Order: sequence, then structure tokens, then C-alpha cells
Amino acid sequence: MSEKKIIYVNASASREGNGSKEMPFRHINDAAKVAGPGDEVLVAPGIYREYVNPINAGLEDAPVVYRSEKPLGAVITGAEELKGWKKYMGTTWTVRVNNGIFGSYHPYKTFVCGDWYFSPIVRHTGCIFLNDLAMYEAVTLDECLKATPDEYAWNAEESRYKWFTEQDGDETVFYANFRGLDPNKENVELTVRRNCFMPDKNHVNYITVSGFNINKAATTWAPPAAYQDGMIGPHWSKGWIIEDCEIYGSRCCGISLGKYLDPENDMYFTKKHVKSPTQMERDAVCRGQYHGWTKENIGSHIIRRCHVHHCEQTGIVGRMGAVFSTIEDCHIHHVCNSSQLGGAETAGIKLHAAIDVTIRRNHIHNCIQGVWLDWEAQGARITQNLMHDNHRPDGVKTRNGIMFNTDVFIEVGHGPTLIDNNVLLSKVSITIPSEGIACVHNLCLGSFSLINSGVDSVVNGQREPRYTPYHIRHRTEVAGFMTILHGDDRIYNNIFIQHYKIEDKKKKPTDADYMAVGTAAFNIFPTWEEWHEPFAGDGMPDMGALAKAHFGHLPVWVKGNAYFNGANVCKHEKEKFVDKKDKVTIQLVEKNGKYTLKTNLYSFLGDFRCGIITSDILGCAFEPEQRFESPDGSAITFDSDYFGNHRGVFALPGPFADEKACTKALV
Repeated sequence: MSEKKIIYVNASASREGNGSKEMPFRHINDAAKVAGPGDEVLVAPGIYREYVNPINAGLEDAPVVYRSEKPLGAVITGAEELKGWKKYMGTTWTVRVNNGIFGSYHPYKTFVCGDWYFSPIVRHTGCIFLNDLAMYEAVTLDECLKATPDEYAWNAEESRYKWFTEQDGDETVFYANFRGLDPNKENVELTVRRNCFMPDKNHVNYITVSGFNINKAATTWAPPAAYQDGMIGPHWSKGWIIEDCEIYGSRCCGISLGKYLDPENDMYFTKKHVKSPTQMERDAVCRGQYHGWTKENIGSHIIRRCHVHHCEQTGIVGRMGAVFSTIEDCHIHHVCNSSQLGGAETAGIKLHAAIDVTIRRNHIHNCIQGVWLDWEAQGARITQNLMHDNHRPDGVKTRNGIMFNTDVFIEVGHGPTLIDNNVLLSKVSITIPSEGIACVHNLCLGSFSLINSGVDSVVNGQREPRYTPYHIRHRTEVAGFMTILHGDDRIYNNIFIQHYKIEDKKKKPTDADYMAVGTAAFNIFPTWEEWHEPFAGDGMPDMGALAKAHFGHLPVWVKGNAYFNGANVCKHEKEKFVDKKDKVTIQLVEKNGKYTLKTNLYSFLGDFRCGIITSDILGCAFEPEQRFESPDGSAITFDSDYFGNHRGVFALPGPFADEKACTKALV
């Protein structure tokens, strides 16, 4: 191995250098061409308008490190300044740009579309920014001129800043309504590059990116059976660390942790149409094995202490490439708020195949959804997170193609998936058209939704099950496929408070926007004793006679929960606390960036206590026959709370060990 070295980069250098301290490179990408295992690329403060394409991989004990000399001082952006605006009409201005600046990728000829994109309006991948905020793309010049608020936007005032584009020969013509501001005096930028920091080849392993501001790129729609790009990401690699970065302004995704690029399975449905979308996704999983999808080759990334915000598809996305990763201590907010894009791939964090992924101690709010784990969330754990306001503001309409809202969405997986010690304050807390879920010690102001629903379709008069894979324990190799039988859930030691007024009492737990808080939705599932009875006989069973039981609902376990303000209770639950007379109030208070809870909850719990939950109590998820345990296979004892405080012999329900812990700053 060559001697480890520091490679210097400074955008303000008087001329192009050689990477030495005396003669630094002016571009990060020049350093990326020569940096090798153990090297550190040290980047001085400045704006770097470039695409960084790291070529050389690091090693597990000698990563290639890219570090901003001053935290957030080095800015990598996919945007260029846009000056030379001329008055057009009213508060709308216009400017022309020669298409040469876009090279082989033209964001104003390329559209956001593809598999699982449902919005009736297709937008360009490019965008215009005014003082770091994305302006709203208009479909017509007249719409741009009128600057009418968008009734679907979460921020109506922001939606009045419109832009429109058209082609004229070898020029792109822009019109933008700045509503009284002079664009030649403001910071106006247009996105011209697709990515900011992302290898264009597979297996560029063990890269650390630390302390950068990464913003504004013309990223493309990133569904699971497609190449998933983001402003930054490892592509299809292992062992990346992205830490202490601010990441914002992506047209689609901020950070991408997936996927291999495979022409045979790239936007398959959009291009060919002939296979069902679910079959297309099964193909993507199996082809992953061909592309080296094993624990030894892919995943094990760390995303920590990052500030991810104002992206229009996801903050963090990944299909298969995120396995065995950790996302921790991040602040993720304002994702998919413009409602300009729409489809089944939108959330603060949206991962397919989150095998042994840990999502902990994050603050996630004002996103269309908080965390969405789709398919194969086997061994995933969502723990010690604060989530709130992951729902549309009151009075905002829903555009066709826009997803529903929830804090946590686990879709068509077989478990084991853990949701524990979280503070979930949105209108819907947990959405599970899935099985094998354990909810332990959470505070929920919202409901469970899509219970026993959202999985299969009825086509040609018959039920079409959605078979999804499960895996060898703590591995990626596929062990089998099965439809979702529903149930196999554990609901222990949570607090449920009917905090929000139920907007539509006709809604059922099978609806995505069901708002009745509590566990009564699990009444339809059997207890373990009821479920096991058909299988309990002696001798050789009759396979045909057991078919009904084999495809029936799986059992649920519900115990130790506390219910307030009319929250409903599962009929199976024997040990519980139900307060039918007192009014619990709870408020999330923000002051100087710190969030605390103000509540009278603990004055009503009295001496009710519940037992300490362990992996052995939770048992194994049915299909994969895998215990609810740590990624390394060790048992979990849930004797630590949201803050890591010890619970002792007996536990309070909810995420806090005691009343005092509730008053501490949550983030």
C-alpha cells in the first residue's frame, strides 16, 4: 500500500495545482481521480460547482476520506448561478441559456417519471432556486404569470413563486415569477447536474464524506426497479460513511443507498409494461444475487448526524443497497411538501429490503411520510426516534397520485421488524399492511392503519396475492416467498392517546387515513392458542384439511399498553391500563431548536407497571423463523428507554423510564 497522504483542494486557489498544501487542486473531482486507500481529501471552504465521481475504493481499515476543512464550509452543488434576467410581464422575468451548459444530460428536456410515478402532471428534473428555496414549476406560461397559490402545496405562499421553461433551438428559455424581487439582485440558481457526489460504477467501497453542504441537483425519479440516484450516495458499494453533512434541494432524492444498474430491470414496467409491477420487483430482488448482493459485498453504510431537508421525493432512498446499514442522529424534514411530484416512493426515509437496518435517534418531521420500509424489512429496527407533523397541514388538498401520510409505514414484509421506544406524534403513527411487526414502548398520538389491507388485488374476478421474499437469517440470500397472511404482531407496553379529532368516523382500520387510536384493529386476529389449535393434533395431519389454517390470519400478542382519551382496546388484551375519565393533554414545545413534551399524562398512570420485554418474549417472526433480535443475533432486553435510561425491574408503558425523563429535551 502506498503511503497515506493528505490531498488539498481549494476553490479559491490562484491557479490549478497538484493537490499539495502549497498548490491545492481547485476541484474536488481532480482529487477524487488520485485519492486511494487511507488518503484524506481536505477541502477548503468555498462553492464547488461540480460533479464528484470517486474512482478509487478504500479499504475497511483504510477508507478514502473526503472532509470539509470547516464544517459545512465546503459546498458541493449541482446548480449554477443564473443572471441576466430581463423583465417580461408584471413580476415575471425571462432569461435564455445556451444548451451547451447541460452537456449530455439536459434537465429541462428530461422528465421526472417512471415506475410507480402516479402524478397526473410530469415535471422536469431541473429546477430554479430563489435564495436556496425551490420555486414551483408551472405547466404553462399563463400559470407562471398568474402566480396563483397551489392548493395542494403544504406551503401555499412558497408555491406562488413559479417558473416555466420551453425550448427554442439550441437555447432553453426560462420565465420566472419573482413576485416583486429583482432576480439580478437575489441568489437565483438553476440545477444543471444530475448528481453531486456519487460514483458512476459499482463497488467503490469504503468512502467517508464528512462535513459538506451538498445541495441542488437535477436528480431523477428513483423507484426500486431502476437505477436510484441521489445527490450523494455509494451507488452499489459497501462501507460508506456520510456524516455531519447538510443535504437539501434535490429534485427527487437527497441520499441514495441503492441500487445496481441493470438494463434488464431498469424502469421495466414503464418501458415494457408486460409484467405486473410486483413480479418486476421480485425479479429485481433475484437479479440482485447475480449482481453480488451479499453481506460481504454490499451495504453496511453509516449515515449519521446529517441534516436532510427540502427534497421532493425522499430524503434517503435505497433498494437492496442499504442492507446492514445504520441511519442515526439525523434531522430529516420537509420532504415531498410541494406535491409537485407524486408516486409510491416518497418519504423522509424510503428503503426497500432494509435487512438488519437500524434507524435510531432521528428527528423526522413535516414529511409526507416519516419512515417507509417496503418489502423485506427483516431484522430492521426503528428506535428512539422523534416523529411529528408527518401529515398534510389542515385544509391542504391531496393531489391524485400523492401518497397518504404516516410516521412509520412497513409494507408487505414478513418481519421480524421492531418499532420501539419512539415518540410518534402525527395523525397516523404506524401503517402495517404487513406481518411480523413488534411495537414496544412507543408513545402514539396517531392510529394503526392499513390493518389486513393494502396487499392483494382482485383482478379478473380473482384474488392476486402479492408474494414477497424473506431471507436466510441476517443474510441477503432469499429463503422463500409468501403472500401476507397478516397478524404475527406483538403490541407491548405502548401508550395510546386519542389526541386528534377523528375527521371521518366511517373510516376503518383497512383505510390508510384511519384515525381512531388504539389496538382494536387487531381484534380480527386470533390469539396464539386459537391459531395453533388446528395444528395441535397427534399423528400425521391431513394436508388438505389444514389448507384453511395455512392461509388464515396469524396470531397477535397484545399486553401492557395504556389507553387515554377514548383510545380503543384489543379484545385479547388482559393486562392493560385504561383511563376513561381523565383528559390527557400533550404538546410538543419547541424553543431555541430544542423539543420537549408538555403533558399531564403521568399524573394519571398511577402505579400501573408492565413487565420488561425481551427477544425471548417476542419470539420469532413466522415466515423467516427469525427472532426479534439484534443484527448480530444477540438478544435484546428492552430495559433502556428513549434516552438510554435504565428501566429497572418494572417498566412504565411508553418510551420513558420515568416522568422526569419525559421533561427532557427530545432532540
